[in-house]
Amino acid sequence: MGKVIAIANQKGGVGKTTTSINLAASLGVLDKKTLIIDADPQANSTSGVGFDPETIENSIYHSLVEGTEPQILETDSPNLYILPAHIDLVGAEIEMIDMEDREFVMKKVVDKIKDEFDYIIIDCSPSLGLITLNALTAADSVIIPIQCEYFALEGLGKLLNTIKIVQSRLNTALEIEGLLLTMYDSRLNLSNQVVEDVNLHFENLVFKTIIHRNVKLSEAPSFGSTVIMHDASSKGAINYLNLAQELIEKNEVSPVEE
Repeated sequence: MGKVIAIANQKGGVGKTTTSINLAASLGVLDKKTLIIDADPQANSTSGVGFDPETIENSIYHSLVEGTEPQILETDSPNLYILPAHIDLVGAEIEMIDMEDREFVMKKVVDKIKDEFDYIIIDCSPSLGLITLNALTAADSVIIPIQCEYFALEGLGKLLNTIKIVQSRLNTALEIEGLLLTMYDSRLNLSNQVVEDVNLHFENLVFKTIIHRNVKLSEAPSFGSTVIMHDASSKGAINYLNLAQELIEKNEVSPVEE
């Protein structure tokens, strides 16, 4: 049964989609069959792996609102698949408001396909609305990207509070997989200060892998490609491969050899 991980932070521009695409692609390269669920109306994960959201006829929106079977698309990246988004997703929250068990709609979709994948990564929108709530209810754990810039920790308390509410009322099994430091620039004192502050406050919750600011990471989506496919030797690709390895080691402890 696959592990479902939501990538969430209500702050925009922290690297959620970059992390969703490239962590998933790295897991695929490491022989883990991986699915991205694009739960962001901006559909950047969908375009970031080479699909035009405007041509998608059966998206996560249709699964959530109309109850259609999830249409999973295969990408050019090894072992990487996507359940795409469509601009219609922006109206899904209003359409879901009167649904019975409205917080569990995505969980029902995910449960249908969970056994087909090793990992399912949900790219959440930069808000704490009903769809993000659905993602947290459907997930086994959550990764929180934090950019190494001003106001890095702003809003983090609100997100952690939302996670606590979800844990107490909707998904008692939800865990925090880890806090991921992104957009790190070793030349900047501020970046180093943020790393220090986050490690001081959250200790064991922080991933050892830090995602550096990297031109290839920024370029890749404009080619509709993951950074692994765009430039496998770039620092960004290596960072995300290291993150994927760290995640696998954390979740798949191999039996002790006799």
